[in-house]
Amino acid sequence: MFSGIIEEAAPIVGIKAEQGNLHITMQCSFVDELKIDQSIAHNGVCLTVVSITDDTYTVTAIKETLDRSNLGVLKIGDKVNLERSMLMNGRLDGHIVQGHVDQTAICTEVKEADGSWYYTFEYVYNEVMAKKGYLTVEKGSVCVNGVSLTVCNSQQNSFQVAIIPYTYEFTNFHQIQKGTIVNLEFDIIGKYISKMVNPT
Repeated sequence: MFSGIIEEAAPIVGIKAEQGNLHITMQCSFVDELKIDQSIAHNGVCLTVVSITDDTYTVTAIKETLDRSNLGVLKIGDKVNLERSMLMNGRLDGHIVQGHVDQTAICTEVKEADGSWYYTFEYVYNEVMAKKGYLTVEKGSVCVNGVSLTVCNSQQNSFQVAIIPYTYEFTNFHQIQKGTIVNLEFDIIGKYISKMVNPT
């Protein structure tokens, strides 16, 4: 489980395709604290560490993950938002994030607003999935590329988020522009409530 509070936006230094899988190698500052089999969220996708060197580590994304997320379109040099799994004795500074990306969205607008930024994202709306909680609500939580954010201007198939300078600088939001594909994870609490209201 994660909280959506990014530890580091780290560059991809290696990508290797093997059958339907993709091995992604990252370079980050806390490699010496990692171990094999550890879970780390990459742009919100929970992946397992499979190998480690002095300053890099590698994870493997399977076809299901590549189909549902933006990991398959990333290139060497792209920065990926990283978060290690939560410590149960710590504060939940973001919201409950599972690391299970629901779908992708596309950035349709980036607007600077006197020192902060508004990003608009549009996603494919599915009425059946919306009844199961795959949607946003005004002032609710959403996870975009692994970042816990508050929704504003929630529409049927789009929403906005406001990004402060710290988040802009220390996550990969500074690389997101119009046309960029991002990962979405909708709020798990909303999914459970939707299931109880619509049990079928």
